[in-house]
Amino acid sequence: MASWAPVYPAVVPIPVDLFVSKKHPGLNGDLGFADSLGNIVFKVNFDKSSKSSFKRVLLDASGNPLITVFRDGKGSWQGFKGGYNREDLIFRVKRTVKKLTRTELEVFLVGEISRESTPDFKVKGFPFQRSCTIYRSDSIVAQTSLMYKLHQIYARRSKYRLTIFPGSVDHSLIASLIVIFLYGQ
Repeated sequence: MASWAPVYPAVVPIPVDLFVSKKHPGLNGDLGFADSLGNIVFKVNFDKSSKSSFKRVLLDASGNPLITVFRDGKGSWQGFKGGYNREDLIFRVKRTVKKLTRTELEVFLVGEISRESTPDFKVKGFPFQRSCTIYRSDSIVAQTSLMYKLHQIYARRSKYRLTIFPGSVDHSLIASLIVIFLYGQ
């Protein structure tokens, strides 16, 4: 009698949910990205000490800087690896549409082999409702949505879900794009 065992792939690609809020314990008003167990994965420092109020620093759970984003004078954003160093530019973000009900961003990765006119990512959505979708060509990379509860008419905007779909996109890059889209106005 032969024994039968189900065969599963070694790595099952499943979406990752992060819960985004300023009210996670121990954050002191900074924005936090927590996993389903409540563990902080990323923190965002809204640098209030510098002359430029347009600086955001994405930190890991230990407080190490992963990505620093700056808004330039033209309304575009630039993302740098770790702390601020001009040689470590990772991406540039340009706003293409800003209307009352819709905002769109184009993201250009630095060092990628692509034409200047073709964005590597597009971010589309409605910041007021904490709703956006990040696309890489025709596929959805990540999406945000408010936290609705059963029998709840109004969803609070202070906590929302970020779902990152399987693929080869760095989660810290996605988190920094969400910060630019929702808090970079």
